[in-house]
Amino acid sequence: MKVFLKLFFSKRAIVVVISALLVLTVLNTYLIWDGVRQTNLSGGVINYDFVLSQSGEGYKLKNMLTGHISEQVNSASLALASALEEGKSVYLNSGTYVLTEDIYIINKLGAKIVSDGATIEGNGHRIVLFGDDYTFSQYGLISGLTLINCTLRVENSFATTITNTRFINSSTGIEFINTNTWSEYSKIESCQFINNSEGIAFRTPVNGTQMSSGLGNATGSYASSLIERCYFNVPDFSMGINVEWLAEFSDSQIQNVRFWMGENDYRSNQTGLRVDGSMCQTLLLGVVFESFASDPIYMFAIDLDCNCDPAPILSRVSFLGNWTSRVYNPFAVWISGKGMIFKQEIATVPIGKNGVYGEIRTIDRQPATIDSFKPKIEATGSFSHDETLTVRIRVEYLDNKISAPIIRTFTSAGSTWITDEELTRLFGSQNLIWAILIDAKVDSATSDTSVRVSGYGTPK
Repeated sequence: MKVFLKLFFSKRAIVVVISALLVLTVLNTYLIWDGVRQTNLSGGVINYDFVLSQSGEGYKLKNMLTGHISEQVNSASLALASALEEGKSVYLNSGTYVLTEDIYIINKLGAKIVSDGATIEGNGHRIVLFGDDYTFSQYGLISGLTLINCTLRVENSFATTITNTRFINSSTGIEFINTNTWSEYSKIESCQFINNSEGIAFRTPVNGTQMSSGLGNATGSYASSLIERCYFNVPDFSMGINVEWLAEFSDSQIQNVRFWMGENDYRSNQTGLRVDGSMCQTLLLGVVFESFASDPIYMFAIDLDCNCDPAPILSRVSFLGNWTSRVYNPFAVWISGKGMIFKQEIATVPIGKNGVYGEIRTIDRQPATIDSFKPKIEATGSFSHDETLTVRIRVEYLDNKISAPIIRTFTSAGSTWITDEELTRLFGSQNLIWAILIDAKVDSATSDTSVRVSGYGTPK
């Protein structure tokens, strides 16, 4: 009897334990699926520190780590500022968020403001991605927003990415500025700029040695950046992209970008790209400037201002419609393009005395190499009796080797071109030419002669 009771209670205990385990399993499964459901309701934002949602007239801010939800009455600015001070990433659910003050994202690595359709009413305020220098503010991401009357300012920040965002009715859509070090390696992709006074601005550096102030370490460099698959709707008295004095938007690319200008009866004081700084080795590839104006007034696809040095390189750039000037170039800036010819001149080549060559002068297209160059040598000044001026031209190849020379001698003033046959001797062994080297000498201890070298060439 005792044995039977023991077996009975043992079986009953087993049934109870198994039943309990089944209940816990069902409950756990429910909680898991409920968690997945809640995550989906939040827009799949499990990897963000905070989620901001519109709630009636106010906003709700959810801490994704703790689950705590705070109410933010009528102040998206305070909610965003709180999230980006405590964390570094915030997701905005669909809705309209009204700013009452500027938002600062200070010294954050990998800061993110991301959405899939939220609208920010800026009321003239700014979202500022700021670093004390570029090492403190890196790899920021702004994506999926519509910014109305709001400026996104990138200051001393490295590798900022701005994608799938619309900038509408702003004084400036995106503003890059350096107040200490630089803001390089940025990417602006698949964005639209509608009715802004400036779409994108690269500002003159502040507190930098270029300004002769000696107050800071700011440079003008916004180098190695990319603007791709963007659209600019430019109204009157506005411009698409503005590269200011001392700003260096260099070694970069603007590609597959379109500027719509002169639409909706707009027809005056419109500029697609203004350059008053440097766009050295920056390529415009597949860019379209399209004017819809029948009678344009001061409408320029590209405006090269007095400090432009150099202009960008144009490749497969289209100019459609009517313009005051396709490229407004009152200061005769040299314009380069695919298949381009460059012109370069050395006004004075130092002349060595007593049979020793003087200091070398170079013709180059750094950082590009030279495909060909046709030099002209001019000797001027007063030659003394029996004085001979010798000018030597050589080529430095990409691997630092130096070619055999071409020699020209002068006993009186005159000029001469280097022949094609002579140039083939220079270009024969390699075709990657880094620089043309020129130097000169006289056998006497003094000389009143001078040498100038000029010519045309093509880069590789």
